[in-house]
Amino acid sequence: MYEPAQLRTFLAVAQTLSFTQAARRLGVRQSTVSQHVRRLEDAVGRPLFTRDTHSVEVTEDGEVMLGFARTILQAHERAAAFFTGTRLRGRLRFGASEDFVVTRLPEILESFRREHPEVDLELTVELSGTLEARLESGRLDLILAKRRTEESGGELVWQDSLIWIGSPGLRLDPDRPVPLIVFPPPGITRARALEALGAQGRPWRIACTSSSLSANIAAARAGLGVMAHTRGLVPPGLTPLPARAGLPELGDVDFVLRKGRRRGAAQEAADALASAILAGGDRLHRPRRSSGPLPP
Repeated sequence: MYEPAQLRTFLAVAQTLSFTQAARRLGVRQSTVSQHVRRLEDAVGRPLFTRDTHSVEVTEDGEVMLGFARTILQAHERAAAFFTGTRLRGRLRFGASEDFVVTRLPEILESFRREHPEVDLELTVELSGTLEARLESGRLDLILAKRRTEESGGELVWQDSLIWIGSPGLRLDPDRPVPLIVFPPPGITRARALEALGAQGRPWRIACTSSSLSANIAAARAGLGVMAHTRGLVPPGLTPLPARAGLPELGDVDFVLRKGRRRGAAQEAADALASAILAGGDRLHRPRRSSGPLPP
């Protein structure tokens, strides 16, 4: 009843909230994306998206369809692997930005390990800039990391805006430097925050710096300062700063998958994990119920 190609297109649009971005991810024309969505909506008999010239949103029926689409595609891939007799094996070195610790990425990794038990999955959690360097040096096979929107390279999982967040009771004194909670270089959010404040001419000071997201969140909850953070992943206990705080806009950031240069079994495993992450990309927008660590 539901064509796999149409389901993949539906997931790409639901995750990027853009027909244009979905077409780029899938390597097809935008008209093909529109055609796939229209045919799937005809098969379902209900609209899956509300859209105008400026925005795309997933409907309630579309949210339900996300779960069905993932399940159908996973079953399709398991059947194809079984009848072609292919089993993934070998070592896969995967790196993820710490932003994803609080999302449902662990569920995607757990499912991947269950589906491919002969793949030795090694996980590295680091700053996006550090992950990029390790990928380029051949020490990682696949990374899920942040990228500036004006940069190229990698496969877009989704795009989100950066905002200022802090403790609910935090009040900034306009006559004093902005207290910042930041990652060390080469953190993308750190660079964006300093650039935006510099362009505004607003003085600032470092109130806390740590490579640990948990440490920075704790500092922000204690009211030590403000953080630049992804809108869709605001940690519990913190809140976006209101416009009256007078802080500059931070723009958008891309979350992308990038693969290394290894071939053979490692590349096949990287391709499979990348497909699993893209299929479940919408789950990365949503915090997990528990705050346990990522699986080893």
